[in-house]
Amino acid sequence: MVARAERNSADAHIHTDPDLGVLAGRLLFAVQNELFSTLAANGFADLHPRHGAVLAYIEAAGVRATELARLSGQHKQVIGTVIDELEALGYVERKPDPGDRRAKLVCPTERGLEQMRTAETIMTSIQERHARRLGHDTFTRFKEALIDVTEHQRRHQAR
Repeated sequence: MVARAERNSADAHIHTDPDLGVLAGRLLFAVQNELFSTLAANGFADLHPRHGAVLAYIEAAGVRATELARLSGQHKQVIGTVIDELEALGYVERKPDPGDRRAKLVCPTERGLEQMRTAETIMTSIQERHARRLGHDTFTRFKEALIDVTEHQRRHQAR
C-alpha cells in the first residue's frame, strides 16, 4: 500500500511540478508536432521530426556535418544518416567546402530553401502566439532564461 501511495505521489508530481526534462520534452514534442504537421499541409509531407536535427541548423551558405552535430547535440553518425535521408528527398546536397577541399558542406537545395522559409514562417507564428498570450516582455524574458538554462546545461555536460 505504501508503494502505491508513493507512486501516486510521484505521478501527481509529474502533473503539478514536472522536472526540467519533462517540461523540455513536452515543449519540444508539442512544437515539433505543430511545425511538421503544418509543413506537411504546405507541401513538405515527406519530412519527419528526426530531420529537425539538421533542418533547424542548416544555413543557406552550407554548414559542415560536424557543426550540425555540435549544434544539435546529436552524434555525427546520426547526423550523417539524417543528411543522407534529406539528400535522397532533395532538400540538401553535399558540396566541397571552399575553405577546406577535404571537407564537405551540407547545403540546402532550392526545395530546402523553400522549406527553410516555410518553417521560419511557422515558427514565427508559434512564437508570436505565445508572446501575445504571455506578453512580449514576459516571453522575451522566458526565452532569455531558457537560452541561459540550455547553454549552462550544455556546458555542464561537456565537462
